[in-house]
Amino acid sequence: MRLPTALFSALFFLPASAALAQSPGQTPVQAPGKAPGFVVDYLMGQAQAQERLDARPDAPPALKFRVEDGFLKLPADINMGEVVGVTLNAAGEIFVVNRGARSLLKFDHNGNFLRSVGDAMPIFEGPHSARIDRDDNLWYIDAGNNLVVRFDKNLHSSMVLGRRPESWTWKTHVIEHAIPARDNFYQPTDVVTAPDGSIFVSDGYGNSRIAKFSKEGIFIKDWGVRGTGPSEFNTPHNMVLDAQNNLYVADRQNGRIQVFDLDGKYQREFRVGGNPWSLCLTPGPNQVMFVGSVGKIFKVGLDGKVLGTIGKYGK
Repeated sequence: MRLPTALFSALFFLPASAALAQSPGQTPVQAPGKAPGFVVDYLMGQAQAQERLDARPDAPPALKFRVEDGFLKLPADINMGEVVGVTLNAAGEIFVVNRGARSLLKFDHNGNFLRSVGDAMPIFEGPHSARIDRDDNLWYIDAGNNLVVRFDKNLHSSMVLGRRPESWTWKTHVIEHAIPARDNFYQPTDVVTAPDGSIFVSDGYGNSRIAKFSKEGIFIKDWGVRGTGPSEFNTPHNMVLDAQNNLYVADRQNGRIQVFDLDGKYQREFRVGGNPWSLCLTPGPNQVMFVGSVGKIFKVGLDGKVLGTIGKYGK
């Protein structure tokens, strides 16, 4: 993922009405029928913990940034829902995943709307994220339909991993007694491809594992269970691969980033001061990582040292 991707997608945008009138020390006010109270409490707890860290004398420096209002130009008939993923192709074109009626949108490098992708395909249930691989393929991850879909450069679907739930199998109670296939997912969250074409899927909300596939989409292996120890996960939520083929996994609810080789061997872990939701690596020989958390982006060396932060919780 390129650097601009981090600055777009590292922050998870909630609906404006999900939580109201929240200042430090105030009780969150929930809008009727909107975000559950435990979600608001969780987000506010993270934001307040980050404020305490920012107030420490040894806190990392705040990095300068610029907000460009209205960068994405939407047609009159399109409104976006919660924006949950952004990625850029080699031409700098921008793909935005949102939970609106048209869930996968394409813009040019100046933010002008070009088209939507995958219209009328039965793949949009719980849009979660998107990635561009080294061959400029677009990958779309849907946590609700348990699917990972690859689109080629012409934006035609060229591979599907996983299988979406089929209503008739539930109505006839067939699936209730079935043994889940290892190559199927339970609310996947992200995908990364290696130089040899291997595909890694973080799986995700329902499962607590990383699944590895061949470049042809054949299941090879997986690792991870729910837990807090090495190689265990609680919501593996995002992944990146560095130039040395180290796989970094945002182990979100455990508040850490775990590092593995391409065979799933545990290397190390580190923490940045906030629960990691999304990861991005800069290109070039001296890579740094940007880690999106609740209301904040952390700039981090690959040794785990926090170099700076961007933003704060707010609206």
